[in-house]
Amino acid sequence: MTMTVNTAIAGIDDRSTASPKYLVALDVDGTLVDHDGVMSDSVRTAATAVVDAGHHVIIATGRSLGALLPIVEMIGMRTGYGVCSNGGVTIRLDPTLENGYEVIDRVTFDPAPALNTLRDKIPGARFALEDAEGNFLATSRFQDDSFGIEARGVDFEHLLNTDAVRVVVNSAEASTQEFSDAISAAGLSGVTYAIGWSAWLDIAAAGVTKASALEVVRSSLGIDQSLTVAMGDGSNDVEMLRWAGRGVAMGQAEDNVKAAANEVTASVYDDGAATILRSLL
Repeated sequence: MTMTVNTAIAGIDDRSTASPKYLVALDVDGTLVDHDGVMSDSVRTAATAVVDAGHHVIIATGRSLGALLPIVEMIGMRTGYGVCSNGGVTIRLDPTLENGYEVIDRVTFDPAPALNTLRDKIPGARFALEDAEGNFLATSRFQDDSFGIEARGVDFEHLLNTDAVRVVVNSAEASTQEFSDAISAAGLSGVTYAIGWSAWLDIAAAGVTKASALEVVRSSLGIDQSLTVAMGDGSNDVEMLRWAGRGVAMGQAEDNVKAAANEVTASVYDDGAATILRSLL
């Protein structure tokens, strides 16, 4: 496994403010947007208000970079940070840069052991991989909006020889329980993984989660842990909710996610995120 972790974040000149500012880490799918990808006006307005109030809003998502950027634009973020690929990639937003952002951290790993282990254990499995340059490679014409770009079709052997930031495994044939059982039976080690709300698996480098990336940003910003807030709904949010001083689970989240949080808000379909965001103003 190759891991590159930056312990300093560029662009922080003045850490003092007139009043304390929160670090607010926000999941996207199932939190800011529903599972049809729709952000309500109420959530958009509340999120924009928190950004405008000067809090350190960080979008923290399993999505890859290309699918993170539209969310940043929706809530009016022009500066700050984003964590994508479940902690595998961290970006700094800066409107003076050519693209409006730069990648400041990218963590890669060897995906071959996990891919070989899972290939025969998950019926009808399709595999996709985000490489060290931000490209997506996929088998079986596998495409998903969370990739942010169109995946290039390759054979399975090609994936085995590519350094990965994120590996995605999906199966339309296996139930979620069958999928979970297969993961347990595989006994994966040396990687971090999270099972999604459907038959979906995200794999990252060992120890890499949304929480690990957020902690690097928090430390560099000099924000006290008590001023951290995180909100999410999925199994890939559990570490982040435990990490935050105030961890908030969405109302539709599974019980294990709710158990990791300090509190539970309404579901994404009842604008639960907006309620929490307004409480920070």
